[in-house]
Amino acid sequence: MKVNLGPHERLDDLVLDGMKVIQRDDQFCFSLDTVLLAHFGAVPRGKVLDLGTGTAAIPLILSARGAVSVTGAELNPVMADIARRNVALNGRGPVITIVEEDYRAIRHWSESGAFAVVYANPPYREKSRGAYSDAEGIRRARHEETATLDDVLDAASYALKFHGRFRMVHITERLTDILTAMRAHAIEPKVVQMVHGRADKKAKLFLVEGIRGGSKGVEVLPPLIVHHADGTYTEAVLKLYGKA
Repeated sequence: MKVNLGPHERLDDLVLDGMKVIQRDDQFCFSLDTVLLAHFGAVPRGKVLDLGTGTAAIPLILSARGAVSVTGAELNPVMADIARRNVALNGRGPVITIVEEDYRAIRHWSESGAFAVVYANPPYREKSRGAYSDAEGIRRARHEETATLDDVLDAASYALKFHGRFRMVHITERLTDILTAMRAHAIEPKVVQMVHGRADKKAKLFLVEGIRGGSKGVEVLPPLIVHHADGTYTEAVLKLYGKA
């Protein structure tokens, strides 16, 4: 299939199921944290929602894993267009729907409890913290300019059916904030996994799964190590890309 690329656009290999993704260098591009989140936990059954889907990388990976109904919500019209094009490019239209909507206003475009699983790879930094990018699309994806952590959890809690699952990747320095916010929105943290760049380095990212209306009690999985000491990917990461 011929791909017509616009200004700032490039075609990248998703390294899974032969899929390709259009990305823009002036917008936020998916990275390993997106891939880790999309592979976290069992293959979703039932309807799935991805909050702030960006290029639709998470829906695409979930479709390759066997998910059958995934909705990606994206506020940025530039990214919503790219997401729709990526779905068409990879022939995932029967499985993936892109909605150009603000998930802070989810009550206007979705029914309560409509989804079995909700994913979120939200802005990591609070608005006042961390280095800012001059590119608006990148800055908004990294900082809580358009959506706060509370907004994410409010949307997830509304969208999830009772005992539905919420999955998110975030930075470890906000671990306490996130677990507290999840519980405040009736999403009980159930599974946590730390992500280390190398075995001898502190974890900078973590993956978390919560259950809406779940009982108390959290399981901490063995850490996920991304790189060997020589910088090559570990077998655990290579498996995600179908390379091991």
